[in-house]
Amino acid sequence: MPETMLLAQMLGLLLVIGALAGVLAGMLGVGGGIVLVPAFFYAFQTLGYGGPQLMQLCLATSLATIIITSLRSVLAHNKKGAVDWDILRGWGPGIAVGAIVGVLVASALRTEALQALFGVLGMVIGAYLGLGKSEWRLGDVMPKGVKRAVLSPSVGFLSVLMGIGGGSFGVPLMSLFNTPIHRAVATAAGFGVIIAVPSVLGFLFLDIAPEHRPPFTIGAVNLIAFAIVVTMTMITAPWGVKLAHAMDPKPLKRVFAVFLTLVALNMLRKALGL
Repeated sequence: MPETMLLAQMLGLLLVIGALAGVLAGMLGVGGGIVLVPAFFYAFQTLGYGGPQLMQLCLATSLATIIITSLRSVLAHNKKGAVDWDILRGWGPGIAVGAIVGVLVASALRTEALQALFGVLGMVIGAYLGLGKSEWRLGDVMPKGVKRAVLSPSVGFLSVLMGIGGGSFGVPLMSLFNTPIHRAVATAAGFGVIIAVPSVLGFLFLDIAPEHRPPFTIGAVNLIAFAIVVTMTMITAPWGVKLAHAMDPKPLKRVFAVFLTLVALNMLRKALGL
């Protein structure tokens, strides 16, 4: 059995990570995955787990939590009639295919390459959060045909490479194509389920050397981190929602954009060995 002290350290770190992810998700409307992946990386590395597949462990565990949180979110939004099922039905198959390809690519890459990808994509998301305008438009309706066939797998693919759900790419995409923001957020929760389920199933079969994985890990999914983070995010996300209603969210989003950009730059720095 793993040492009691090691499990206690893991528990403490993961409780804090889950609480923070939940508050940020509720307050800013961003998926917890974009916080969880770098937080898991720091936690597992601090506990002495490294190796060439550390990022796969972080991505897979983050995506496992997204199955629960996104499913809970999409059901809650559906009760209010906010989910656009036409978009989900049209975009879902392509997103799922992209997610599966993402698992295959992520499984073949080393931690440094995945860190670099997270860093670059994180800076793009941070720039959009900080500088994006709600009135920006690329079209009046969501694309179909060839455009959808290209864009939908891209959403799934890029999300898996970052270990995130549908919000970070899906919400901006739908907003740019004139989908009302509340409907975009609700529908993106459905994207999260479609991304996370096939990708986690794939990551469960990834072989990671025993010395490089924390206790109670199946494939690349750490069950302790999954259970603690899901529990904490469900507790603290409503706190974040209350904070969002009590404060102006625009400056908060800009602060988070700066924070995310710094985290992404730090990931990129580590990937480059600087």
